Amino acid sequence: MLNRVVIVGVGLIGGSFARALRHAGVAGALVGVGRSPEAMARALELGIVDQVAASVQEAMAGADLVLIAAPVAQTAAILASLLPYLEAGTVVTDAGSTKSDVVAAARAVLGERVGQFVPGHPIAGRETNGPDAAIVDLYHGKKTVLTPLPENSPADVERVAAAWRACGAIIHTLSPQEHDTVFASVSHLPHLLAYALVDDIARKPHAGLLFQYAASGFRDFTRIAGSSPEMWRDISLANQPALLGELDAYLAQLTAIRAMLANGDGAALEAVYANAQRARCRWIEAIETAEAPPAHDKSPE
Repeated sequence: MLNRVVIVGVGLIGGSFARALRHAGVAGALVGVGRSPEAMARALELGIVDQVAASVQEAMAGADLVLIAAPVAQTAAILASLLPYLEAGTVVTDAGSTKSDVVAAARAVLGERVGQFVPGHPIAGRETNGPDAAIVDLYHGKKTVLTPLPENSPADVERVAAAWRACGAIIHTLSPQEHDTVFASVSHLPHLLAYALVDDIARKPHAGLLFQYAASGFRDFTRIAGSSPEMWRDISLANQPALLGELDAYLAQLTAIRAMLANGDGAALEAVYANAQRARCRWIEAIETAEAPPAHDKSPE
């Protein structure tokens, strides 16, 4: 049981965390902190949090767990605001999509108290933002990656893991470097590509005509371009080295495919498409298997 949980940034991620904890019955007071008075008032109105703290000092008094759910570039400033009021029994975690930069910020700001910070990243989201986007089951059956520090105590790591498990998440552990390499490929690059495609089309002189005929394929491919530009700007810059490597590899793939198309090499194109189709089918099957409810023997009638 967590007597007092502080959510810094009660939007989609932080708000869904609060809703899930409340639904699970494992949190006492849920306290919101944020930079937008309008968003915080809305979070209170929706019942996502029990109170909006008038100050960081007020929020932190007696806190068991603090979740930072804000763009990663704000991590250092937020930690600096928490530090003067960080009690010995309080554990701080985050939901940032990059980890090496977050860990560096935590070490720089918290110093010898960095052991009270357990880095994390829930692998779930939607393309909508703000308190109204928060839903109770956002994390159900989804992975949450923790990247514990050598200074973290097992009990503090478990406090964070237990909170995410109460939200329905499945806990995985990586190093910060492993995390950033993996997600540059399967998350950060796809967002960059979706934003780039929509921006390219929007800048064409006949953009209105193009969007008029864009259908489900375009909508599916570009759904994530509806995400927060501020958040993804920060993620892109925070994971710049790994993302540049993935972008260069993708550019090489596009160059190869362009040559196949220019040469009319249908067999080569089909081979790329077929390999991609097989890989995606295997991936979907693995997800469906992992998320399938456990089988129960039927009772005899």
